[in-house]
Amino acid sequence: MTVLDTQALTRRFGTLTAVDALTIAVEAGEVFGLLGPNGAGKTTVIKMLTTLLPPTSGGARVGGYDVARRARDVRRIIGYVPQLVSADGALTGYENLLVFAKLYDLPRAGRRSRVFDALAFMGLTDAADKLVRDYSGGMIRRLEIAEAMLHRPRVLFLDEPTVGLDPLARKAVWDHLDRLRRDHGTTIFLTTHFMEEADSLCSRVAIMHLGRVAAIGSPTDLKAALGGADATLDDVFIHHAGSMLDGSAGGYRDTARARRTARRLG
Repeated sequence: MTVLDTQALTRRFGTLTAVDALTIAVEAGEVFGLLGPNGAGKTTVIKMLTTLLPPTSGGARVGGYDVARRARDVRRIIGYVPQLVSADGALTGYENLLVFAKLYDLPRAGRRSRVFDALAFMGLTDAADKLVRDYSGGMIRRLEIAEAMLHRPRVLFLDEPTVGLDPLARKAVWDHLDRLRRDHGTTIFLTTHFMEEADSLCSRVAIMHLGRVAAIGSPTDLKAALGGADATLDDVFIHHAGSMLDGSAGGYRDTARARRTARRLG
């Protein structure tokens, strides 16, 4: 069953077309990866799908709801973990989750149990009463995913969820995300620059180049299409998006943002 689809989804900023006629469909329970170099339009796509940015033209539906006309309904059924740190370091893990439980208007009687369930699921029970500023980068990311999952959304959007994390922390985050998909049937839509991560975890990926989808399919099929027995997803990425100019629009800002995020995550 299709849970997310776009029809010629387009976003322009003045004369710049950041996303150009994007047409994709994502099935329920799928892990779908959106790949591309800095400035390719990935974050703009996520912002439109999460109703944070209106499309210039075209359209998109999430859970059957139009993102422009039914934005409130879309927000009820999605979770969103942005690239920048969103947890409050001055609060404990429990307090952060309680704030989100109130924002999601979860019933008062069930808030505590829902918060403790989320902490346990993400392996944070022992850190529940610690200030988030004392968490490791991987713990912060797991807390933010717990926040986004408190209301049990149908679709979870993740914008470069493991940026700035070491390999062990990345693996811990993805082990928990895989459990979300398996145990709750959560559809996961993500952006990442880690090709190995996308290769092992995504059922399908789309590679964006200059605002358009240059290739889409399973990692296995995309590698096979190159014709080489030893082809990697890195090879696929370079083949379809390798001509992106380093000085393209957004490159400096995206790089600076990623570095700030890495510093904040520790």
